[in-house]
Amino acid sequence: MPAQRADARRNYARILAVAEDEVAAHGADASLEQIARTAGVGSATVRRHFPTRRALLEAVFRERIEALAARAGELAEADDVRAALLEWLGALTAYSASARGLAAVVVRDGESGTGHENACAARLTEAGGPLLRRAERAGAVAPGVTMADLLTLIAGIALATERHPDPAAEADRLLALAVAGISPRG
Repeated sequence: MPAQRADARRNYARILAVAEDEVAAHGADASLEQIARTAGVGSATVRRHFPTRRALLEAVFRERIEALAARAGELAEADDVRAALLEWLGALTAYSASARGLAAVVVRDGESGTGHENACAARLTEAGGPLLRRAERAGAVAPGVTMADLLTLIAGIALATERHPDPAAEADRLLALAVAGISPRG
């Protein structure tokens, strides 16, 4: 693949920076046209770099998703498998509650006709899967709970607390309530 031109790299970085601000302010439905205007580029330039809204949103969240994946890897061999899974779910919940738009990206199916995989959900599933499997084998999680279940739960909590005066605290409280159902003690 040929190297990207310097102006194309600058446009990409500028679009991504503006998109981060717009998504933080308006969530997953942030206006692509407004992003283009604020970045000082045309709509076609935005679409050239990000052919779908999902591609743009995934780029906005990529770095933090990778940090969460790395944290799951660090916790994968923890002695207390229940605590490791709950710590990771807590970190995912905190980020989801603070990052407007992420919940919508994680739970949406691929966009119609694009054949586009949900990369955010796939990466989180890949990263959290070993934690969940270890917790299930240890009896720390009810049998049959899947990563898709947990991601949907976290996304639901994030969406439900989005307009709460303290979304992070409320999300943490709701996760604690849910944990009683997904992770029985003994």
